[in-house]
Amino acid sequence: MKKLSVKVISDALKKLGHKVFEKGEYNLNLIGIRSKDETTNTFNDVLVVMFKQTGNWVLMQFDCTTDPGQFYLENPLSVHGCAIVKPDQYPGLWSLGYHRGQYRALTQTKPVTVYRDNDGDRVLDFENPQTGLFGINCHRAMKDGESETVNRWSAGCQVLANSDDFDILISLCEKAASVWGDSFTYTLINETDL
Repeated sequence: MKKLSVKVISDALKKLGHKVFEKGEYNLNLIGIRSKDETTNTFNDVLVVMFKQTGNWVLMQFDCTTDPGQFYLENPLSVHGCAIVKPDQYPGLWSLGYHRGQYRALTQTKPVTVYRDNDGDRVLDFENPQTGLFGINCHRAMKDGESETVNRWSAGCQVLANSDDFDILISLCEKAASVWGDSFTYTLINETDL
């Protein structure tokens, strides 16, 4: 996905009726942008972190997936089907915690709406919405380095491909939590919304 700007993203969010956090230092906007390329099992989406530092906007853009990996599309964890987060703004969705009790990550603390893909093929199906607490976290793929394919890294979570990018994200969240509290809004939009 091309390099994005604060203005383009802010305009898109406001047009969709979503909040943009513009006041104060390290008031993080965490925005997932789902690629119009619907090829599964790839890190073809981006996670954007936008915030102000010393009064100026900072934008960081990390390769991620907002879709589940091939393994879980074919072998869903739920009888209802594999989770695919529905685009929307989810206030206070995450707080700092531990992914599967193993390492620092953003863990789900408020309800999210997901689509349930239950036909076991390689095509993402955006139907059968369900809202609740499903363990939709934001975490990394590999412990070190960068993963090329999603596979088992996501059963619906928002997953960063590169471990260094993820370390940067968590350090920003820790800094933000010390100022704004341990609650992070997540906004997911489509590339076609930009």
